[in-house]
Amino acid sequence: MVSIKKDKISGDCLGTGRRKSSVARVRIRSGSGKIVINRKPIEEYFANEQDVAAIRSTLDAVELGDKLDVFVRVSGGGMTGQSGAVRMGLARALTGYDESLHETLRDGNFLTRDSRMKERKKPGLRGARRGVQFSKR
Repeated sequence: MVSIKKDKISGDCLGTGRRKSSVARVRIRSGSGKIVINRKPIEEYFANEQDVAAIRSTLDAVELGDKLDVFVRVSGGGMTGQSGAVRMGLARALTGYDESLHETLRDGNFLTRDSRMKERKKPGLRGARRGVQFSKR
């Protein structure tokens, strides 16, 4: 069962994606294929080509790259985590746009949450695993 979220006023399809500590809120509507992240074009926001390709791969998988406009608000984490969050949010918004895309996106692992998180610091250690440096004297 897929829960479909749409904006009540504009009718835009909405999706939320998460990766590590990043959260992305994605809004899609019919348009010319522009992607705006935090009010900047995608190429300006993400310096790494790999992050841009991760997001575009979602649209390429369903062949809607030049038919939809994508607007994203993303916060938290690093750039790669934000890219992963946008990718997942975009996939969820696309299932709201057209339910027949769900199977294609699921097979491409666009809807699967990556559960890996930062390992917490342990008591008595400097970090998650690193111990205190030995001092002979």
